[in-house]
Amino acid sequence: MEKAQAIEAENGEVKEETTKTVKDGSICGYESLHSLLSANLKPELSQEVSRLLLGLNCARAIDKIDIPDSAKALSSEHDFDLQAFCFRADKELLRAPRVVRVGLIQNSIALPTTTHFQEQKRAIFQKLKPIIEVAGASGVNILCLQEAWMMPFAFCTREKSWCEFAEPVGGESTQFLQDFALKYNMVIINPILERDVNHGETIWNTAVIIGNHGNIIGKHRKNHIPRVGDFNESTYYMEGNTGHPVFETAYGKIGVNICYGRHHPLNWLGFGLNGAEIVFNPSATVGELSEPMWPIEARNAAIANSYFVGSINRVGTEIFPNPFTSGDGKPQHADFGHFYGSSYFSAPDASCTPSLSRNRDGLLISDMDLNLCRQLKDKWGFRMTARYELYAELLAHYLKPDFEPQVISDPLLHKKAL
Repeated sequence: MEKAQAIEAENGEVKEETTKTVKDGSICGYESLHSLLSANLKPELSQEVSRLLLGLNCARAIDKIDIPDSAKALSSEHDFDLQAFCFRADKELLRAPRVVRVGLIQNSIALPTTTHFQEQKRAIFQKLKPIIEVAGASGVNILCLQEAWMMPFAFCTREKSWCEFAEPVGGESTQFLQDFALKYNMVIINPILERDVNHGETIWNTAVIIGNHGNIIGKHRKNHIPRVGDFNESTYYMEGNTGHPVFETAYGKIGVNICYGRHHPLNWLGFGLNGAEIVFNPSATVGELSEPMWPIEARNAAIANSYFVGSINRVGTEIFPNPFTSGDGKPQHADFGHFYGSSYFSAPDASCTPSLSRNRDGLLISDMDLNLCRQLKDKWGFRMTARYELYAELLAHYLKPDFEPQVISDPLLHKKAL
C-alpha cells in the first residue's frame, strides 16, 4: 500500500497499516511524525505546524545545513538516516560566535542475540564504522553514541551472562573510538557497560569522555536506575557515584545525563549548575512506556537550564533467547518492545530539530552557537530568579525522618455539620 493511499484508506486498510506500524516501527509507513506531516500537509500548513511543534530559533525556522555528497552516498549505501540542521544565536558586539558541530548516532544491533557475544560486539563496531566516518568527514566536533551501544539492551532478562559485555573504561569500545577521535580531531562520548576492575569488578552504566586527541578525559556513571516494567537494570548495576561532572573539552563544556536521569529535573539542574553548555542524554527506551514523554523532557531541560540537549535512543526490536515476565501479570515475552529511535536536539530558546527515524539507524548533525546559552540566561533570568535557598531548605527538611509536608488544610473541611 502506498503511503498516500494509507492516509486516505478505508477503515480496514488503515487498521492493516497500523499493524505495519507496530511491526516495523514506522508511523503508517513514515519514518517519523515530521515526515508524515510534511508529506501530507500543504506547504503553508506544514510550515505553520512545524513552527508550533519545533519552535523558532532566533525568530526563524531552524535551517538545514549542507552535507557533503560523499556523506549522502555512504548513508544511502549503508541505509542510515542522515539529517543536519543549524541553531543560530544573535550577533554580539563583544563576543565572536562559538559555533560547534555536534552529532548523535542511533543504531540497532547487528546480529541476533543468540550469536557469540564477541561476534555481536564486533558486528556493531563494523556497522557503526561508516556512520562515524560520515560524522568525521562532515566536520563533527563532538559525537555521542547511544546508551550501551556496544551490546543488546539485555537488562530486561535478569540473566547474568550478559555481564560479559562489560569492559574497563579503557577497554575495547574506547580503543575503537579513540582512533576516530584522533583521526577527525573529534570529542566522542562512549556510553558502555563498565567493569570497574579496581573495585571488585563492580559493574556500572558509564559514559567515557574521549578527547579530540584520543585521550580519556574522564567518565560519568548513571545517576538514576529504573525499576519499571522490563527495566531490571539494578540486577546488573546500581546508582552511580560520580555526581554531575561537566567536562571542559576543546569545543565546549559538556555533561552526560544517562537515560533514566532525564525523568529527574534536579539531575538536569546539577549539570546546569556546574556550567554545562551541552548535555547529552544517551538512552534506550521503548514506545509503549515512554514515547509521549520523549519529545518533552529534554526540551524542557534545555529551556530551564539554558543549555543545548542531544537526545539519543536506540532502534529496533531485540529478541532474546529466553522469555521473561514484567511482574505485571501479563504473559511472558522475549523482547523489550520497539526502541523507537527519534533522536533529536533541543536548544535553550525552546526550538528543536525534527527527529531521526523511528526504525532506521541514523546520524543527526547540528551546528550550534554556544553564545545562545548566555543570551537566554540574560533574557529569562532563570538563574537570577531561582530560589535555591528555599529549595535547599525544603530538601534538607525532607531528608529528615520526622519530616512533615507543609500542608495547610481548610479548617471547614473537617468541621462537623451543625
